[in-house]
Amino acid sequence: NFSVCLNVLQSWKILLFGALNVICTACLLMWCNSTNSMALTAYTYLTIFDLFSLITCLLSSWVSMKKPSQAFSFGVERFMEQPEVHTGRLLVGTFVALFFNLLTLLSVKNKPFVYVSEAASTSWLQEHVADLSRSLCGIIPALSSFLLPRMNPFVLINLAGAFALGITYMLIEINNYNAVDTASAVAIALMTFGTMYPMSVYSGKVLLQTTPSHVIGQLDKLLREVSTLDGVLEVRNEHFWTIGFGSLAGSVHVRIRRDANEQMVLAHVTNRLHTLVSTLTVQIFKDDWTRPSLATGALPAGTVGLSDYGVSSGFLPPSLAKQAEELDPLTSTPTKPSSPPPEFSFNTPGRNIQPHHLGVGPYGASPYASMLNQGGFAQPGIGGVDQGFKASRFKLQPVAKKCGIVMLF
Repeated sequence: NFSVCLNVLQSWKILLFGALNVICTACLLMWCNSTNSMALTAYTYLTIFDLFSLITCLLSSWVSMKKPSQAFSFGVERFMEQPEVHTGRLLVGTFVALFFNLLTLLSVKNKPFVYVSEAASTSWLQEHVADLSRSLCGIIPALSSFLLPRMNPFVLINLAGAFALGITYMLIEINNYNAVDTASAVAIALMTFGTMYPMSVYSGKVLLQTTPSHVIGQLDKLLREVSTLDGVLEVRNEHFWTIGFGSLAGSVHVRIRRDANEQMVLAHVTNRLHTLVSTLTVQIFKDDWTRPSLATGALPAGTVGLSDYGVSSGFLPPSLAKQAEELDPLTSTPTKPSSPPPEFSFNTPGRNIQPHHLGVGPYGASPYASMLNQGGFAQPGIGGVDQGFKASRFKLQPVAKKCGIVMLF
């Protein structure tokens, strides 16, 4: 119920200035009609803006008291044919509008506009006045609280518009230069647009639930601190947005070790981020990813093992056997080797692989053993081959040599 808002003294203050604003705006619009001044009309529109500012402030105060529940263009002919501008009330209307605008801006603290004007980026008018403000504060330090770090955009545009109207009055009075009135109106319109544009962009980002640019640095610092907490492996899917004046909401996913305490990590993460994010949702999930073991367990169906090729673990080369022993049974990840890995090259067969002896047949020693021994290609072994295998023996010998295997026949 809106009647609840009327019980607050601030609401009656806003209503009083709103009534005064309507009276002042009506008076200024009549003077604009009598003076035929386009510049004064453009400047009077600022009082209308102040009226909507007061309405916004009143609505904001009303919404904050509610409890949560479920349920015009003049045309281009003005530039071609300049009418006569009467200056009798031009300067008076300027001072009346300036006084009332400043009184409204400085007497009623409009929290939404103050927050948006401080959080939005600097307008081009503020940037051009910044150097002048610093120089003036060097002469009069008492103005630092009013002009630094940057001047209030609404106060600045009121002062700039009054300055433009003052120049218009002097040029029309001295040279009867009526075209300057139209130029001043365009200048005031451009300054108004340049002042409101950054705040409009910021308001749009708030509606799109984007992260406010002025807190990105602080959020990045907090997230880096969270990532270094004990048990935290990864922080991802973070999203932060504005839900009120100076209050943020956010959500974040935190991946932790399997042996970490979920409640302890949740308490630490919330404690770190709560200093900046008032409404926070943290999702904790443990790192349950594992690799299949190569050391134990049966092989899946259809998998070909070493035994299918007639090779057992006893016949593995020492270098390969050592690597098999170094496999971690939990992750199947080999440990860091203490020496350089073995080199394999077709030009240097068996450089790091010891030769292994294959005995063929139960018929005694091979008649060609002495010939192989003379060439240094064989070692004494057992067994022999039939004469019918001569051709096969000479065909297999180069292949075996490439593989670092000495065939004993």
